[in-house]
Amino acid sequence: MQQVTDRVAALITGPLEGLGYELVRVQLSGGDRPVLQIMAERADGVGMTVDDCADISRSVSALLDAEDPIAGAYTLEVSSPGIDRPLTRPRDFERFAGFDARIETHESIAGRRRFKGRLLGLEAGMVSLAVDEDTVRLPIEAIAKARLVLTDELIAAAQEASGV
Repeated sequence: MQQVTDRVAALITGPLEGLGYELVRVQLSGGDRPVLQIMAERADGVGMTVDDCADISRSVSALLDAEDPIAGAYTLEVSSPGIDRPLTRPRDFERFAGFDARIETHESIAGRRRFKGRLLGLEAGMVSLAVDEDTVRLPIEAIAKARLVLTDELIAAAQEASGV
């Protein structure tokens, strides 16, 4: 599945950027009828609307129909990252420094695979996270999943950014 999602990402990244969007994540899941999730955000930092998702869906559908990277039928789902968004790109770890995050690693680091704490940023390929009284440094390539934790502080920042 990783090869398929990598291929889809390679196909759609340039066209999305041309439309003023940035690709956040491509994910393929499901059984009998797989779901291809395209998660994107506006490059100008303005919040995503339903119309933005519809525009992306139309553009991506045409590309995917032409290239046909997924064997068989599937459902296309286009969404925004949301407030408690996944952290998928190196710059996400810098952009959201100061907020709480949950991180899961591929393998055990310092005796654990799951970490929750205040994101401190990214430096030299290492994500720093304040966990309790300690600072944990995780190699970015060791991170399997990461996402922001929904807090009052995060909600307030999102509202401020959207002008609410």
